[in-house]
Amino acid sequence: MAAGGSRIIHPVTRRRFLTGAGIGLTAAGVVPGLSNPFVARALAQTKTLTIVQWSHFVPAFDKWFDQFAEEWGKKNGISVTVDHIPEQNIAARAAAEASAKAGHDLFMWNGAGGAHLYRKFLVDMTSLVDELEKKYGQVSTIGRQIAYNNDDKTWSAFPDYYINNPGIYRKDLWDEVGMTPDTWDNVRIGGAKLKAKGHPVGCSLGHSNDPSLCWRGVLWSWGAAVQDKEGKRVVLDSKESVEAVKFVTALYKEAMTSDVLSWDDSSNNKYIDSGVGSYIVNPLSAYRTAQQINPKLADNMFFLKCPKGPAGQMVGAASNCYGIWKFAKNKDAATDFLRYYAANWVDAFKASTGYNMPIFKNIVPKPMPVLDNDPTSHPPDKLKITETSDEWCAVAGYPGPAWPATDEIYNNFIINDMMTKAATGTMSAEDAVKWATRECEGIFKKWQQV
Repeated sequence: MAAGGSRIIHPVTRRRFLTGAGIGLTAAGVVPGLSNPFVARALAQTKTLTIVQWSHFVPAFDKWFDQFAEEWGKKNGISVTVDHIPEQNIAARAAAEASAKAGHDLFMWNGAGGAHLYRKFLVDMTSLVDELEKKYGQVSTIGRQIAYNNDDKTWSAFPDYYINNPGIYRKDLWDEVGMTPDTWDNVRIGGAKLKAKGHPVGCSLGHSNDPSLCWRGVLWSWGAAVQDKEGKRVVLDSKESVEAVKFVTALYKEAMTSDVLSWDDSSNNKYIDSGVGSYIVNPLSAYRTAQQINPKLADNMFFLKCPKGPAGQMVGAASNCYGIWKFAKNKDAATDFLRYYAANWVDAFKASTGYNMPIFKNIVPKPMPVLDNDPTSHPPDKLKITETSDEWCAVAGYPGPAWPATDEIYNNFIINDMMTKAATGTMSAEDAVKWATRECEGIFKKWQQV
């Protein structure tokens, strides 16, 4: 049992993600009547509100959220249930609920593949987002990619936050080899030296969010991308993509171990927290855990922007959003809860210890609490570099808009598998890129025909 009486939900198979839900239509939902201000008359008849979201990597946030939701429910005569599930089970759970047309009132997606893929099942939340933009400032570029429909300018979900991916490195170890992992070449060269000393680099090549974001960043930093700026064509088959894949192959062989092939999103955290790993691309949750279990180790962990490549400096960001199912029993209560949650978003940010990054321009003014001055960190401005992460992070569709095709490509781990096939020698870099391009083109064609 999780904090606040939440329960674990058993997943269905990932294969049902698209087929089980019967996804195909892209028509937006009908706008429900938005109550106001925080407590509507309609809530008097509402008895329950059910929410499902991923089990946060900063457990203190889940504890805060559960208490926050419970207290809101008590004020409004509503019994609120928050269910936390492992992030790798979200896609399958969404497929099951959409297929059954039954489930939770509020559904949170983490990573990608939610609001765009399930658009026809979700309530149009354009009015709510417009209202919140007037209060808290315009949604950032990252935020617009999370749940915005570029074709008809509507929102399929409430864009909650993004998760950045700075480089986290053991400064003491990198000082020993006289290098800083601020470029991908330095990560490879210095990582090879540290691997020889028993401290390899740890970047996953498995099926999870971390590698999906990290390796997209490598593509972008080499000047490659999955799609063009308009989101019309797959442009993956390029010289730049091949060079990026060749680099990942070299990084894997020279600076990492085969363990990364089977890692999930918790593995690189555990790796650097164990004292073995010298460098990871990850949110600050790994550092927060180290502060609890090994403060001396945490003091040696430092943060950098994502590494520079030959053509740029970008990394993927995990998107998080709340959708309201059209078949939800308590749409008004769900909408009012989100409105109240947004009004208390600074508290949510603090509860996440700076992990949940804002997407409304003025909702957490800079200098940001915690990140600008964290008394638990030494030095206290150690996390300040992450305040600028909206400048060097992007969501999966970059440089174009996120839409169902890019979300499906993300959820099918095509970029991860492209890198892995080349790194392990299953395919040449050229063949791996051509394979991934064919996979992406098939998905684009399917969604363009809808």
